[in-house]
Amino acid sequence: MSLLTPCLIILAILLGHFGLNVAIYNRINGVGVPRWILKKITKGLLIWTLSGPLLAVFLYDQFLVDFLWDRPVSPPPILLFYSYLCLAAWVVFGIPWFIWRPVFKLEWVTAERKVETVDVQATTANDLAMTGKCKFARCLPWNQILELSIDQIDLPVRGLPEGLNGYRIAHLSDIHLTGDIHPDFAKYAVLRAAQWQPDMMALTGDIIDRQTCVDWLVDIFSPADCRDGCFFVLGNHDTRIVDSRQTREAMSRAGWTDLGGRSIRLPLAGGIDGMLIGNEYPWFSRPQIETVPDSSFRILLSHSPDQLWWARRHHVSLMLAGHTHGGQGRLPLAGGILSPSYHGSRFASGDFYRTPTTMHVSRGLSGTHLLRLNCRPELSLITLRAHADGVENI
Repeated sequence: MSLLTPCLIILAILLGHFGLNVAIYNRINGVGVPRWILKKITKGLLIWTLSGPLLAVFLYDQFLVDFLWDRPVSPPPILLFYSYLCLAAWVVFGIPWFIWRPVFKLEWVTAERKVETVDVQATTANDLAMTGKCKFARCLPWNQILELSIDQIDLPVRGLPEGLNGYRIAHLSDIHLTGDIHPDFAKYAVLRAAQWQPDMMALTGDIIDRQTCVDWLVDIFSPADCRDGCFFVLGNHDTRIVDSRQTREAMSRAGWTDLGGRSIRLPLAGGIDGMLIGNEYPWFSRPQIETVPDSSFRILLSHSPDQLWWARRHHVSLMLAGHTHGGQGRLPLAGGILSPSYHGSRFASGDFYRTPTTMHVSRGLSGTHLLRLNCRPELSLITLRAHADGVENI
């Protein structure tokens, strides 16, 4: 056996090690684990991911040398077991990850997009970086945390009633008011959304991270005004303040309707019977609604794209979600890697279709991690189209 073969085996194990731990990280962050437990698990995963290979070299250096030079040696049982586990990760997680890459467009909707990029700092006299951490982060090469992408999307929706052809929805998600970025950043996005004059505005969770930022909400969100109303749900980060009811009350004072855990009937443009549904599961509740279809056009606001299967069972035609931040960073062709979802980075961002539901997943406006690489914050200005071009019935 040449030196190349054991080197390739070790490389495959190392890649499997990183892939396995990224897959665990993504999925554990997509479930309703209490925050204090989640933080301990996440820190432990990070330490193990970085130190595991070094620990193996330290403990089993002589075995690794013998293995590389093809000398007869018995592998340590623990190392052998973990090596097989890492190689199995290629099959269990690696193959699905490869299949769902954006380049293959499986389950994707072909939606026409017109993108405008705005340096939001240039629109205000206030320094958007309010903390030393944020000032440092914005100076990092290729970091796009303050570059807002305004995406005008013509989204084909299968089964869209004729009266809703051209219906406009401004979609915001993952505001993440932490105190690191000045509220002018989020307020600019709300103002631009309002200037577009949508029929409806939707906000899909993770509004606030720090108690002191509750006082910002009315000023940021009160400029929104739409014919059919402005609606919001909460997300996992909204559990970080003492009482999430304070967020709901402040958003209500700003003129937004709390849709969390309930559904409401609403006449939409053209006299179309609409049902708006708010799903905050697994961090809060999701509503009890009929699983049999009726004449209403059902729109779901969900923080997590993981609720797609719930949406399908409940005959939702249009689902809006966030939570995954587009992966926080995107590789060419491969797309996002880190994505807090039970499905990994499969629904990191973009437009998808699974019968009968069309889903738009926003990259969101901000985050607690002040780093975005090839993954600008997103304001989605969605125009619904009554045709199915590019939509595959999967």
